[in-house]
Amino acid sequence: MARSRSSSSSSKWRYCNPSYYLKRPTRLALLLIVFVCVSFFVWDRQTLVREHEVEISTLSEEVNQLKNMLEELKSVDGDAVKLIGEKKDLPDEPIDVERRQKVKEAMIHAWSSYEKYAWGHDELQPQSKKGVDSFGGIGATLIDSLDTLFIMGLDEQFQRAREWVANSLDFNKDYSASVFETTIRVVGGLLSAHDLSGDKIFVEKARDIADRLLPAWNTPTGIPYNTINLAHGNTRNPGWTGGGNILADAGTEQLEFIALSQRTGDLKVSAEGRECYSRA
Repeated sequence: MARSRSSSSSSKWRYCNPSYYLKRPTRLALLLIVFVCVSFFVWDRQTLVREHEVEISTLSEEVNQLKNMLEELKSVDGDAVKLIGEKKDLPDEPIDVERRQKVKEAMIHAWSSYEKYAWGHDELQPQSKKGVDSFGGIGATLIDSLDTLFIMGLDEQFQRAREWVANSLDFNKDYSASVFETTIRVVGGLLSAHDLSGDKIFVEKARDIADRLLPAWNTPTGIPYNTINLAHGNTRNPGWTGGGNILADAGTEQLEFIALSQRTGDLKVSAEGRECYSRA
């Protein structure tokens, strides 16, 4: 009985004897792998703890600094508010004024060339100095520039462009237009001009082109076709999509159509977008 207990005890302690593993290289390798894995795990945890402590310490210092700044502001009370108000009235830095002026001069140069060589056309070819109608002849550059002209304070240029939109802009074109490009550039450009100037002619023109684009949403899924004829309403998808609709186009077009519905009170243009998502 005693011999049995002694044999059992010695069999348990044999795992602590190095000679046991030297005779069994497979178990020695397994033991080393386990040792390395445990060491890496412990080292990684300690590293994470140290990094966490450093981050906590840094955040605590920043919080204390903010508290001190807040106390200082409270101590000066009305003087702090006065200083903040004075800061808003500080003159612009000369370099900022110069940069804005250079940007404005670049815009005037580009716009003057467009007025001179391509007025009413979609784009200006700068080398040949000729206008081209790559969007069917709807004055894409002119419409796209309305908000920029207004924001830059180019009032004369803006008024000339406004008169062209009111008297010469015609969307009844036998042209297969990109629904996406026409939405973001024409509908979006006209709505931006309306929001900035308050001139209703822009929102009226935006409704005109939006009504011509709406048949593109007459699809089994509600996701619009990519191309539509502005005069006849014929729709199709480009060959490079394999005949499929482009979901990304439908997603971004919601912005302009919903904005138009908000400004006109006509929900049909935004309803098409909601139907598109409900079907998808």
